[in-house]
Amino acid sequence: MALAGVVVFVLALPLAVASADSVGDGDSATLRGAARADERPRAPEPRRSPLLLGLGLATAARCGPELSSPEGVEAQTCVLTQGEETWARTYYRNATGDALSSDLSLMGPGGRTVQMNCAVDAGDDPGACETPRERTAGEPGAYSAVAEFARSAGSDGPLLLRSGSNSGR
Repeated sequence: MALAGVVVFVLALPLAVASADSVGDGDSATLRGAARADERPRAPEPRRSPLLLGLGLATAARCGPELSSPEGVEAQTCVLTQGEETWARTYYRNATGDALSSDLSLMGPGGRTVQMNCAVDAGDDPGACETPRERTAGEPGAYSAVAEFARSAGSDGPLLLRSGSNSGR
């Protein structure tokens, strides 16, 4: 019979411990304010700006199709907007074996245009060219960009490829 009392005590002990952690009808303000020994102070919740995606300001990109020429030039041109800045960028690959020139133009509302001339090295490595960032005037959708790739015979070389930011939709 003494053994049965020990078994009852052993089974009752875990129930008593489990019920000691539950919150009863006590003063809930006191219970909420008291920190348990195993709890660490919590860091404040991070505040998020609608313009932030992880590490910084989100960049919106409106890109045209990827195009290629029979001569071996591939390009895609985009209008990028980040915060209050807009600029154009063209991604390219030059498999012609010759150095090329590229004119990249960003056209905005009210006839505003920014143009950049980029040297495109001979070689098959991918590259990029972009205009300086400008303060966005009006709606970002009012901007478009065009990149033209030509043989490097001054600016009079034959046009090999024209790539635009329009999506063709």
